[in-house]
Amino acid sequence: MDHQFLSGTELFGGLNENEINSVLSCLKAREAGFKKNDIIFHAGDCIEEIGLITRGSVNITVNFYNGSSSIFDHITAGNIFGEAYASVPGKKLLCDVVAADDCGVMFLNIDKLISVCENVCPFHQQLINNFLRISAQKSLRLSSKVIHTASKSTRERLISYFSEQSLKSGSVYFTIPFSRQQLADYLGVERSALSNTLSKMQKDGLIQYHKNEFKLLRQHRTPELCGIALKGSPK
Repeated sequence: MDHQFLSGTELFGGLNENEINSVLSCLKAREAGFKKNDIIFHAGDCIEEIGLITRGSVNITVNFYNGSSSIFDHITAGNIFGEAYASVPGKKLLCDVVAADDCGVMFLNIDKLISVCENVCPFHQQLINNFLRISAQKSLRLSSKVIHTASKSTRERLISYFSEQSLKSGSVYFTIPFSRQQLADYLGVERSALSNTLSKMQKDGLIQYHKNEFKLLRQHRTPELCGIALKGSPK
């Protein structure tokens, strides 16, 4: 296990190599690898472990009775998934956890994580504090999705999502983690409608984009941002 990588994650933040090594044994940590599109957890599963992504990324996908699906969340390396369901014994998953690309996952027992060990180790308390903070942050992120999809208009959903991405990057220039189909699923719109709206927004001078790279226009821009041009787009 890469202790240096783990020390840089939010979950193990503040713990040194020896403390991480000790707590991994306590948490019954195990590692597994998955290929792109492998289902890590299935809808209907009851889980007792959370997953920490050591490489690659996963999508939280909701499947509907008519065969359509929607990406509820996209989780990248260093982050965790499954904590809400694992924390409630017997709670069945309402979604699939799918490998977005080839990935590695470290599984950790939730009961061992949230229960302070007999020795009341200070670093285990730090781990619990980290876990609670991550859970709160994820709740806020999912609230953002609700905001993005509140509008009936595809354009307004895109504007809401792009505004958040720009705010996160601190720039009018940013890269999104989704393919076109994944973005359509995330925002709950048809892919054709998404593609048409993106083209119209670029034509209307609202955005500039090339593949997953975007630039918001018609905003107050700092001098260093004014000269940014995307690959494949007109200057």
